[in-house]
Amino acid sequence: MGRVTVRRPVLRVAADGSRTRPDTLAAEEPLEIRVDGSPLTVTMRTPGHDVELAHGFLLTEGVIHDRAQLVTARYCDSPGPDGRNTYNVLDVRLAPGVEPPDTSVERNFYTTSSCGVCGKAALDSVRLTTRHSPAGDPLSVDTTTLAGLPDRLRAAQRVFDSTGGLHAAGLFDSAGEPLVVREDVGRHNAVDKVLGWALLAQRVPLAGCVLMVSGRASFELVQKAAMAGVPLLAAVSAPSSLAVDLAAEQGMTLVGFLRGRSMNVYTGAERIVTKDIA
Repeated sequence: MGRVTVRRPVLRVAADGSRTRPDTLAAEEPLEIRVDGSPLTVTMRTPGHDVELAHGFLLTEGVIHDRAQLVTARYCDSPGPDGRNTYNVLDVRLAPGVEPPDTSVERNFYTTSSCGVCGKAALDSVRLTTRHSPAGDPLSVDTTTLAGLPDRLRAAQRVFDSTGGLHAAGLFDSAGEPLVVREDVGRHNAVDKVLGWALLAQRVPLAGCVLMVSGRASFELVQKAAMAGVPLLAAVSAPSSLAVDLAAEQGMTLVGFLRGRSMNVYTGAERIVTKDIA
């Protein structure tokens, strides 16, 4: 494990000439998640925090809703060309009495690093029902606190500093203090790692928390936040129409274009305390 970055030669072309030099890239490798020995899905991810990723994935797919419903998570033998274990196959064991995933969670092929719902077996399985509704959460956050979240998230992106090629997701409390930040080539994987951390820390439902993401607010990210009981999702870029619709339906606050001194509040404006942003 630990292959978060890799080095590759690159021809650097600039105004003062060109030269070949090593470049640091974000690693991207497949992770096969198995449940009780049966393959469930393959996702393209940045290696690291794979147990969190598996827990978060199963939480946001509605397979589990409590840490105690998974009893073990271990890597299987998956040798690479050199004969060494690639640590790219993870098998999780459900607790006795926990229903195994049904066909609505199975993936026909695999999840790419850009899509969290691609390959689902049926369109009806895209929309899930949460056990941790955020609708009644009394969270209140002022605009000054929200405005500071992108910089706090960016400051925690250690791998991005060397590669420039990773998404990030972070959980913050109502005062803007970071609880956890994770990076990944896939924005949905970064969110799953954060929510898996929260599940393992027994913090789900995530009442009173803000989930901040470095990209856009897509439908699947709103759904994942709702499945963990997150009352407020903020993104530096735009939401999609379905993301706004789902956030309104779930009683979530959705903030987009959170940049500098401005932001758009698409749903749940009652949780936002307007203050002049210095």
